[in-house]
Amino acid sequence: MRQKLLSAGASELTYEIREIVKKAELVQQAGQEIYWENIGDPIQKNHQMPQWIKEIIGEISLQNEAYGYCPSKGILETREFLASLTNKQGGVQITPNDICFVNGLGDGIAKVYQYISHTSRVIGPSPAYSTHSSAEAAHANHEPITYRLDPDNHWYPDLDDLYNKVKYNPSIVGILIINPDNPTGMVYPYETLQRMIAIAKEFKLFLLSDEIYLNITYNGSRAYSLAEMIGDVPGIAMKGISKEFPWPGSRCGWLEYYNRDKDEEFNSFCMALDNAKMIEVCSTKLPQMAIPRIMQDARYADYRQRVNNKIGKRSEFIADILSNMPQIRFNKTYGAFYNTIIFKDGVLREGQTMHIKNPKIRQMIETWTASEMPLDKRFVYYLLGAKGVCVVPISSFCSDLQGFRVTLLEEDEDILQHTFNALKEGIEEYCK
Repeated sequence: MRQKLLSAGASELTYEIREIVKKAELVQQAGQEIYWENIGDPIQKNHQMPQWIKEIIGEISLQNEAYGYCPSKGILETREFLASLTNKQGGVQITPNDICFVNGLGDGIAKVYQYISHTSRVIGPSPAYSTHSSAEAAHANHEPITYRLDPDNHWYPDLDDLYNKVKYNPSIVGILIINPDNPTGMVYPYETLQRMIAIAKEFKLFLLSDEIYLNITYNGSRAYSLAEMIGDVPGIAMKGISKEFPWPGSRCGWLEYYNRDKDEEFNSFCMALDNAKMIEVCSTKLPQMAIPRIMQDARYADYRQRVNNKIGKRSEFIADILSNMPQIRFNKTYGAFYNTIIFKDGVLREGQTMHIKNPKIRQMIETWTASEMPLDKRFVYYLLGAKGVCVVPISSFCSDLQGFRVTLLEEDEDILQHTFNALKEGIEEYCK
């Protein structure tokens, strides 16, 4: 090309959650049945959307207006409804103009980091959710800046690590919170959030809170929203329906802006995000029309509670199988629908294998693992080839730890039991 075409930050755009699918599909084509534990799609894992929700969506789909454009920031009636939900929490108060719809949080995440100055950084948790860490690193043309989540303390943030990195890195302008957390399933304690907000206030930062799993908690936990606690610190909450309804294929999320009036620079940033959506005309319309009708339905709260209870029971089931294994560090989960499992130091080594019956698959796995790679990724490939269980290595979540992420979504109890017993057998065989 006449000039350099590719941005230096493009090399940071990785998404192992989907990349592992390419490998798994090759193994599947070679004859191995695959048990998909790589991605948080409840529908793929046998969840049935209630008939009454389908009927609401179906009725809306028959309305001619559902097929046209909507206002760039989103349907006013829906934004009014969502603003009222936030205001009822008793914390920061917002108006419909403080809400902007996006095409799923993937779109929102990309836009937020795209319009931050290239010399400014947002520090996020590690293990990191790849969409955030990749987008932030790509915008800065540099590897992500992260604060540590501690596997020996329920995956809670290391607040000393966060404070020192913020204090000694003046390029940091924001702190990312993912609550409940993906990939660990940790729910941030109230006191921890208070301290993180205090750090943001002390250093004049804004807070970015990914709350896509906010209403998915269990085992006695409760997730506090940023709006409840933020006080007068500027912040953005990212919300959506892909996990909660769940309707991941809707690609429907929204940004909520808090305390725009407290900082002119932050207000200008929010205006830029709105303008970016205006250039695109609007986000998906039909799901926006469905949100108030579904959430206000008397059946919705009970449905969500029943689904949460089922996820909690599956978390207990998985804990019964894996929690006492000597090779791993296991934490019980309290929110979202993931668990991150870490190998103890020294357990993973070069040269470890599992028996793979199919010679074509065995050759495939041996070829893939012949090159240098993180040890947990090597384990993941052997687990895929030998047991057909598709998980994601934790080294791909911007972490120095060695382990893997699973989901808590499988609703077929026979498949769930087979998958995690196979996972246990794989760990025992590989680490003997």
